[in-house]
Amino acid sequence: MAIKGAITVDTEKCKGCGVCIPNCPTGTIALSKEVNSKGYNYLYMANPENCTGCTNCATVCPDAVITVYRVKI
Repeated sequence: MAIKGAITVDTEKCKGCGVCIPNCPTGTIALSKEVNSKGYNYLYMANPENCTGCTNCATVCPDAVITVYRVKI
């Protein structure tokens, strides 16, 4: 049974520290070129088709701004 993952990011609270990026085994996430109201580049799903819902990004996020969802396909 395959699992498809997805994340949501609270872009206003994300400070673009990038701690999550090297912890993503599938290269799904990246920092946006756009900035939030505080001037930080925020996290987004650059390659959403790659996400497996492993939760590594949410686990290491120091500000807990990432929510991971999993759907069986």
